Amino acid sequence: MSEVIKTRELTGKQKAAVLLISLGPEISAKVFKYLREEEIEDLTLEIANLRKVSPEMRERVLQEFYELMLAQEYISQGGIEYAREVLEKALGPHRADDIIAKLTASLQVRPFDFARRTDPAQLLNFIQSEHPQTIALVMAYLRPEQAGAILSALPPDLQVDVARRLATMDRTSPDILNEVETALEKRISSFLTHEFMAAGGIEATVEILNRTDRSTEKTILEALAEQDPELAEEIKRRMFVFEDIVTLDDRAIQHVLREVDMKDLALALKTASEDVAQRIYKNMSKRAVEMLKEDIQYMGPVRLRDVEDAQQRIVNVIRKLEEAGEIIIARHGGEEVVV
Repeated sequence: MSEVIKTRELTGKQKAAVLLISLGPEISAKVFKYLREEEIEDLTLEIANLRKVSPEMRERVLQEFYELMLAQEYISQGGIEYAREVLEKALGPHRADDIIAKLTASLQVRPFDFARRTDPAQLLNFIQSEHPQTIALVMAYLRPEQAGAILSALPPDLQVDVARRLATMDRTSPDILNEVETALEKRISSFLTHEFMAAGGIEATVEILNRTDRSTEKTILEALAEQDPELAEEIKRRMFVFEDIVTLDDRAIQHVLREVDMKDLALALKTASEDVAQRIYKNMSKRAVEMLKEDIQYMGPVRLRDVEDAQQRIVNVIRKLEEAGEIIIARHGGEEVVV
């Protein structure tokens, strides 16, 4: 690649590489944690191929990134038209159109943007009389805390039906999304691509259930277990992952440690983060920590699958202790009430 290159000639990946170089290795490493493996590989290759980043190139890429992030913030505050109006006043109509076009093309403003800026109580009044499939579709595009509040407020039978539909939802055509948007809120701006939009699924269901109260979660999972045992088990398996151990209090961790197999614990910590390891070590005696570290050190290479299985066995112990009321898992929606 030529050492002198104009910013407008850069591809999107090259601009991302320039941005990461400008941010420095520490911040770039944090950004990589949120990217898929293939995205990391592509960006690493681009960074390696950028022989020289001039101050002018770095400044122009940073400015473009700042403008896009500013526009996205305006969109979240008041929608596309509000963002366009503010950008026009600040940068002029031509630059505003260019920024908005890039956002809608590359970031793809999601459906139900207006609904995500609406209070959950108002949304509940808006959608609770709709068909369960429609409710599930709308919830799939809401923030998890919004959808969790709505799911908690629905009648029990409807909760289960909506949760099941949300978990089994895969893809919805733009025509159906547009039809639902128009019927529910004519003021919502529609910026849909001609592709099928992915929404819902098990991950979305887990995110929402994690933000409901324990009673709602229990009711839904028990009913789903009768209707679709495999689906219910998969949802439960993802509700709490091994790294979430850091969210437990010391007493709960000590209780868990009394119940788990130390061989599983050594295997599970083989790939665990430093935060998880330190939380566990903190709740063990000095001698027990030394023995556990020795077991890990002399274990040698192990299969990742074996590590994941050991971590899952520990998670299963945690879930059983919670179901028995012996420990408390904090919910995202707020603190558990202890009586």
